[in-house]
Amino acid sequence: MNAQNIPVLETQRLILRGPTAEDYPDFKATFTSYRARFMGGPLNAYESWMLYAAEIGHWEIRGFGMWMIHLKDTDECVGMAGGWMPAKWPEREIAWIIFPDKGGKGYALEATNAARNYFYTEQGWDGAVSYIDPKNLDSIRLAERLGAVKDRTARTIDGNDAVYRHPTPDELANSQIADGIALEIGHYCDPLFKPKGWAID
Repeated sequence: MNAQNIPVLETQRLILRGPTAEDYPDFKATFTSYRARFMGGPLNAYESWMLYAAEIGHWEIRGFGMWMIHLKDTDECVGMAGGWMPAKWPEREIAWIIFPDKGGKGYALEATNAARNYFYTEQGWDGAVSYIDPKNLDSIRLAERLGAVKDRTARTIDGNDAVYRHPTPDELANSQIADGIALEIGHYCDPLFKPKGWAID
């Protein structure tokens, strides 16, 4: 699947589209920073470039991949969300990252929910997992808000990650999980909603 054929997804606040050269500076700034500590980083400039090339190539090889998350009102790129399954990954993964200083606004929840719905309804996925560093509490909380539960029996990538298994399409259909996700996204889309406490993606 080449760049021209990568589907574009829209939510109330976001546009998800395939990675382009214009998005690379934000990607590099994130993956060469402390923000990438739970994803094998911080990376050097060469490693960052190679990973971004892999993000683009993944769509061609697998037929799915990661979208860049853009705000509808400004077109600002605030992160990535989508599917990921490089060589030796045990299962297809739902993954995400929000760029520094863009967290706490529900963008990851909104984008990841849209990506998962696309994979389930348009590509026929019957489930997915997320591989998360056990110290990455923000991502663990997000996985749980998406209805994923820790699967202690699942095969990990290298033994150092926790596997969170997402609900299947049947489990999501007309469920309290789906209703809760929609309600939370609705709160974040409400300009009067100003959450207090710990910022979460």
